[in-house]
Amino acid sequence: MAWARCRFHGLAVLTRDSMDRIPDHIRSFVLRQGRLSNAQRRYHAAMMSEIGIAYAPASLDLDAVFGRVAPRVLEIGFGMGETSAAIAEANPGCDYIGVEVHTPGVGSLCKLIAEKGLSNLRIIQHDAVEVLRDMIPERSLDGIHVFFPDPWPKTRHHKRRLIQPPFVALLASRLKIGGCVHCATDWEDYAGQMLEVLSAEPSLRNTADGYAPRPAYRPPTRFERRGLRLGYGVWDLVFRRVNQGE
Repeated sequence: MAWARCRFHGLAVLTRDSMDRIPDHIRSFVLRQGRLSNAQRRYHAAMMSEIGIAYAPASLDLDAVFGRVAPRVLEIGFGMGETSAAIAEANPGCDYIGVEVHTPGVGSLCKLIAEKGLSNLRIIQHDAVEVLRDMIPERSLDGIHVFFPDPWPKTRHHKRRLIQPPFVALLASRLKIGGCVHCATDWEDYAGQMLEVLSAEPSLRNTADGYAPRPAYRPPTRFERRGLRLGYGVWDLVFRRVNQGE
């Protein structure tokens, strides 16, 4: 199984038939670019023409993108890219696509890719819902990582949270049978919602009894380590794609 080989396994209500044709969706991010350092600007300009994939409403040929056949993992919202680069470096036999909208984070990951000489990591700077819907073929991924998405802690903003039933159905449709979606959050309330929503998707099965121990392939971030020292929790959820009825 590709999962074992790679060690990473890491809105309106719509019918499943219409899921892949979501015309509009509530965005789970606010595009605040923040300060772009000189290094981030330089690496973004130099690297995206080489390792960037431009958004287009057309299905990707992933074998052509990477020039080989290998297990594939998509990461949604990679932040500054430290975890993405570490996982890709530790698993050279697997291919990774990171999706992020914020330019400082994209520039930071470009820098890490260049410094580490990574050939198995690509970046799409675009909204993840549209990327999944329009570019990623069904049953093409061995894993999907969603690490620490914006928790939108205020109750009135919960509708903006990424992990919602239509989006989870879309995620599941892009996984191969046996592939896994791995979510992590440091907000207990959001962890509970994630567990409820993922458990309700009929094509996914929990790999643990509730929350999963942090898999070794997901390195803790410096913010996570600080939070744990202060007594804050982190919750991982790993769900596997199955044939419905299993």
